[in-house]
Amino acid sequence: MLLFSIIGYLCLTIGIGYVASRKVKNAGDFMLAGRSLPLALSSAALFAIWFGSETVFGASAEFLKGGLYSVIEDPFGGALCLILFGLFFARKLYNMNLLTLGDFFEVRYSKRTELVASFFLAPPYVGYIAAQLVAMGLILNIVTGLPVWQGAVIAASVVTFYTFIGGMWAISVTDFFQSIVIIIGLVTLAVILALKSGGVVKVFNEMPAGTFRFLPKPEFKEVIVYISAWSVLGLGSLPSQDVFQRVMSSGSVKVAIRSCFIAAALYLSVAMLPLFISTCVKHLYPDFSQGEAQLALPRMVLAHTNIFIQVLFFGSLLSAIMSTTSSAMLAPAAIFSENLIRPLMNNKLSDKQLLLTTRLCVLGFSVAATVMACLRTNIYHLVGESSILSLVSLFAPLVMGLYWKRANSMGALLAMVCGTVTWAIFEIYESGWPSLLPATIVSFAAMIFGSLLLKKDNSAILK
Repeated sequence: MLLFSIIGYLCLTIGIGYVASRKVKNAGDFMLAGRSLPLALSSAALFAIWFGSETVFGASAEFLKGGLYSVIEDPFGGALCLILFGLFFARKLYNMNLLTLGDFFEVRYSKRTELVASFFLAPPYVGYIAAQLVAMGLILNIVTGLPVWQGAVIAASVVTFYTFIGGMWAISVTDFFQSIVIIIGLVTLAVILALKSGGVVKVFNEMPAGTFRFLPKPEFKEVIVYISAWSVLGLGSLPSQDVFQRVMSSGSVKVAIRSCFIAAALYLSVAMLPLFISTCVKHLYPDFSQGEAQLALPRMVLAHTNIFIQVLFFGSLLSAIMSTTSSAMLAPAAIFSENLIRPLMNNKLSDKQLLLTTRLCVLGFSVAATVMACLRTNIYHLVGESSILSLVSLFAPLVMGLYWKRANSMGALLAMVCGTVTWAIFEIYESGWPSLLPATIVSFAAMIFGSLLLKKDNSAILK
């Protein structure tokens, strides 16, 4: 029964994506849904960016180990990213009428900067997509007994299909539907488990001491680590194509800004549910919190709940993971086709050819991520690693390009290279300190130095 329900749900999602794909007439429709999404679809799409496998599987496992303090990176960092984007980035970028975030680096700096930035924008998504595919593989492994890698391949096939045909329109419509399933499923499961555990108050009272510790100890190194945890997604995902494309798909500037705040509040609220559910699991079935923590929650549901709850829970999981995976596939495909292939073809691609190229790039990134998913299985780490490169290379050029008129191509290129090299050095020599903070500081310093070295004002586009 559960297996048939999962198959039916996957087929329904494909059907919704297919119907939505009829709205795709050109590359703009495919990448940004024609910049016409209403508030509900835009907010659901942004909420679905973060609510994926790392929240349900990864963050839950980390929470059981170390409480709230161990999940600062996600969900708190993810919510911070959406708030900051709505406050400081959405209006300026929306008014520039760009197709991809890579276009910003061309318009604000130069074509050379666009090409270099695109190499930093696209590759990190491979790890992020892989994390979602691993989660899907785990679900299918638990339900059917298939090896995780085979489940990942099946998952990749389903999500790639509706993303390939429908692009941002298919993603937005399916995200709205999937968000409803996520909330209903998790709220229902949380209520049932809370009642079985003797109530919310009892569950909270029996949590280990320090579970709700949120701030670091007044020690320099711990404060630095704490700031780094906030920065991985909170700052590292600001210069990312998936956040950009969903905000820019909104029907107006006001919708774009409001959807960021609504999605942040919704994400932080709903993301607490898997953490609470995992605590109930530990309270009711302590044996399931041992072994591989990523599998504790789904195995508990499968072993100790009725078919109705199983369908709701696994439906919620599938919804969360597929909604995140689809946008993660489209984001690098859009960058690769618009900001790498098109310039290399001397901008001679017609709109129809660009649309076909973007679809083929979706296939390419899907294959690459599937291979990685077969080799790596730690979801939380895959997600974190996928955001750090964007932070140390692109955050400074994006911020300074929007808010400092003297920022130029020389500074942007130096910031990307120096930030990345610094991060690599700290990673190789394993200093014990978070490598992303010194790398980000060096990136900003290089940005300022390079821009002052070559005093060229190309800020007219910001007016």
